[in-house]
Amino acid sequence: MMRAMWSAAAGMNVQQFNMDTISNNLANVNTTGFKKARAEFQDLLYQTVNLAGTSSSNTSTIPAGIQLGHGAKLQSVMRQYSTGNMRQTTNRFDMAIEGDGFFRVTQPDGTLAYTRDGSFTTDQNGALVNSAGYLLDPQITIPQDALSVTIAPDGTVSVTQTGQTQPQQVGQITISHFINPAGLNQLGRNLMQPTLASGDAIDATPGTDGVGTLNQGFLEVSNVDVAEEMVNMIIGQRAYEANSKTIQTVDNMLSLVNNLKR
Repeated sequence: MMRAMWSAAAGMNVQQFNMDTISNNLANVNTTGFKKARAEFQDLLYQTVNLAGTSSSNTSTIPAGIQLGHGAKLQSVMRQYSTGNMRQTTNRFDMAIEGDGFFRVTQPDGTLAYTRDGSFTTDQNGALVNSAGYLLDPQITIPQDALSVTIAPDGTVSVTQTGQTQPQQVGQITISHFINPAGLNQLGRNLMQPTLASGDAIDATPGTDGVGTLNQGFLEVSNVDVAEEMVNMIIGQRAYEANSKTIQTVDNMLSLVNNLKR
């Protein structure tokens, strides 16, 4: 009976992780470029009482053994990189990646980080930066007298300046992709960095080598489905309740045993 109590406690623990993951998804339902996560579990070790295939006589074997499990544990929290819906904005520097890929920005310490958040603007020097002021890499500077800015689906940035009739190219945006984006390290602030699991970044021109294209004047919203998360929350809550009920039941059984002499 004590085994059942510890197994149920392990089950409550993993459902708590599940609820933590769901709550973070819901908290970021309006976060630009956010990718929902899914908690994945695995069963714990088994105590083998009787191994399947063990001889039961000189001419026969046991067809199914006896193994008692010890609950479950968290295996991983898998990030799902499906593309979210596009929302049109009035900012000419906003960009959304339609398909695979990440924008690359330079952090204050000089290291590179990757993001799906295409909320860009210009700093005091006209350089494109994200909402935290991190420079887009490769750096692109918009002239102060630019009358219009055009960002093509292939990442070509062109501007029309005062006194000009033809647009001039001022930069080329490249986006990066990874063999295993689920292995990226989440830094917060909509930023990620590669790990050994994700592999190194592969830089490409938008629309080539399997990466997506750019949409100027749009932002990618979170891919969190609120209805789906609410259903998962209910399932997790019921599983938590069932495990807690198991502990109560085992406690009642132990109480009956303790009162046998009365």
